[in-house]
Amino acid sequence: MRKTKKNKTVNTITLIILLIILYFAYEFYQSNNFNSFVKSESKLYVAKFERDNEIKYSKHRSYKITTQEYEDAMFLKKVAVKKNTPYKVSCMVKTNNVESEKQNTGIGAQIAIVGTTERSTAIQNTNDWQKLELIFNSKDREYVEVAFRLGGYLGNAKGEVWFSDIEMEEGIAEENNEWKFACFIFENTDVNINQKQIKLNVTQRDIDDIVNTIGRFEKSCKELSKQKMTAKCDVYRIEEPITTLSYDQEFGYYVAPEDVEQQIKSTIEGKDYDHIFIVVRLGDEQHENDIQINDWIGLGYMDYYGMGYSNIRLPNDAQSYVYRYNSRINLFPEEVFLHEFLHSLERTSKEYGYEIPALHDYEAYGYKYEALIGEKRWYTDYMNSDILNQGTSQRIGLPEKVYTLKPAKKSDFKYNYKIDEFKQPENIIEVIKELINNVIGKVKYIL
Repeated sequence: MRKTKKNKTVNTITLIILLIILYFAYEFYQSNNFNSFVKSESKLYVAKFERDNEIKYSKHRSYKITTQEYEDAMFLKKVAVKKNTPYKVSCMVKTNNVESEKQNTGIGAQIAIVGTTERSTAIQNTNDWQKLELIFNSKDREYVEVAFRLGGYLGNAKGEVWFSDIEMEEGIAEENNEWKFACFIFENTDVNINQKQIKLNVTQRDIDDIVNTIGRFEKSCKELSKQKMTAKCDVYRIEEPITTLSYDQEFGYYVAPEDVEQQIKSTIEGKDYDHIFIVVRLGDEQHENDIQINDWIGLGYMDYYGMGYSNIRLPNDAQSYVYRYNSRINLFPEEVFLHEFLHSLERTSKEYGYEIPALHDYEAYGYKYEALIGEKRWYTDYMNSDILNQGTSQRIGLPEKVYTLKPAKKSDFKYNYKIDEFKQPENIIEVIKELINNVIGKVKYIL
């Protein structure tokens, strides 16, 4: 009888000890479990990565990044995706004293696709919990690396950030060929270049020319593509001046999306635009050489949260007919708008795996610039894949499919499907499964 009681006591103590060990083991696991995320930073051993059980949005520990130096740090995960499919990644985010290394709205706490320009808005300064979303199309990819990031491809940041309640959804791609454009005419430019304040403004004639040219652009998209696409453009006049410009060694100064994000963001939200034009004056007769511009009148191939994004620069000469129709001088004033939009289609075609001729290579295929119509014949054949590939009988150009490969947008998620890539383990069985997935995930990442 005494032996039985003793055994029970020993068993009870053993069980208690085992439970304590399991508790601390579980707590250690929870504080060090990053759910298959890989921790990455541009400067080794500068950032601190944690699972925070004190500051969190819901019951699960948040993912915390802390750095006292300017750095690009992230939790990232390699995720399998279906080709040509829209996806939405969302989370709750909280920030404390997040500062960017340089004045740029694209740097801060954000969701991003590693190795690309695809990102959510970037959160700076100190903010309570708010929702962050990244919408993107997988295009020709089978895997993407989704990152929860402090910094960004545009530069480094420092401070504290917490990410929580991470989710991923799969949508249905819109497949129509009706393109929606937003054209922003910035009436004033007020920038400091080389310690000199330069103030420029557009004229009413500039605005009239652009509005008329936009109308012609809409018609040309339909006619030159032979009804493969339509274009509808909304024109907005912005009085608030552009106060910062971006610089590139090849192109000189230009207007990046980050330079005008605050002025256009509220207008863009909820409109489901596919492409954005920014019309700006960067010089006139008085300030002809004050802002370095390396021989461009239009600049494209950029994107604003997945949408195509182009600069349209007004000429310095007020008497220019670049954007003005005249039967004796210019029959194709919409050329710059069309050219920059085609750069976006060129980029999209390549991202979906199509091999196409470069938009600038018209001379290599026997086309010439013509005085009244510029490169109109080239654009027509380019848009209809009707360029003769020299030495063959093959016709090449933009694939017809590209006219339906539009940017992913919120309307693609009317009927959505949730993906479990970022699901947190809820019990011991799921913890064990997660441990196994961690091993598999690391192998996938290496491969």
